[in-house]
Amino acid sequence: MEEKLLMDEWFAVVNPNAGNGKGKKDWKRIAWLLDKEGIKYSMKLTEKRGHATIMTRDLIRSGYRKFISVGGDGTLNEIVNGIFTQDKCPTTDCTISKIPVGTGNDWGRMFGIPLVYEGAVRVIREARQMKHDVGFINYYDGGRQEKRYFINIAGLGFESIVVKKTNSQKEKGKSNKAIYFWNLLSSLISYKNIQSDITIDGKTVKAKIFSLNVGNGRYCGGGMRQTPEAMPDDGLLDVTVIREIGRIEIIRNLKLLYDGTLLSHPRIDGYRCTNVKVESEFPLYVEADGESLGHTPAEFGIIPSAVNVIYATRVI
Repeated sequence: MEEKLLMDEWFAVVNPNAGNGKGKKDWKRIAWLLDKEGIKYSMKLTEKRGHATIMTRDLIRSGYRKFISVGGDGTLNEIVNGIFTQDKCPTTDCTISKIPVGTGNDWGRMFGIPLVYEGAVRVIREARQMKHDVGFINYYDGGRQEKRYFINIAGLGFESIVVKKTNSQKEKGKSNKAIYFWNLLSSLISYKNIQSDITIDGKTVKAKIFSLNVGNGRYCGGGMRQTPEAMPDDGLLDVTVIREIGRIEIIRNLKLLYDGTLLSHPRIDGYRCTNVKVESEFPLYVEADGESLGHTPAEFGIIPSAVNVIYATRVI
């Protein structure tokens, strides 16, 4: 009886540090809006990096199946990893919604989830639901193999260097879109293209690469469209490979990262597949949903229709 009751109740996983402390500062207003809309919920603040994953696993064991991510894309990623590293219930029994508080909020951008709290809470109340694919990465951290799940976009190469720098600054309390863009430009000075073997559904391509992105979603880095045609429910991964390219060429074509025409560039290739393996001459760093991980060799895969999400606008 208790477990059935909890399955009908939302649990808000709140990152107090999201958006330079907006998670903690704005929670009272968000809670008031949830109460106003008659949404039944409990809540808890996360205490450190990775806590949302542990918390979600514990909550599922306690009977919860519906989660509100109050934070940025990193908080959402941790909740997803909690759902996919538990054995209490099928992942399709779980439902995720989001109230964006972070600086990027790229996953919600694709589904029309408003940045205004009133709008985001209304989306939860209206409860439009779809089954969303979830990706995973097998990668290395030193000599140890690890696994991470992602709901939006993962990648390696240049993008991961920028993410790593940005995350380091977030830990020091510095976080906004301008910092990400500055890190993007400053990282161009020292970054080198790396010779890699990319195997896409069994077919291997050899190339020096600038970056590789793998997406269920279309946006990352605060609005860049690295996988501009990705669909979250087609059972496939969209892969964007930027082959060897010069610094000046990158700067000249930055607008392509934002306007959805990235794949029109002659040195950028797009693929759609279910499996990607990357081996590189030197280690390439890996990130998922804006979270810094380990390095290559890495393998990306997809779990179709893996978890329920609440959305505002259907992706077409």
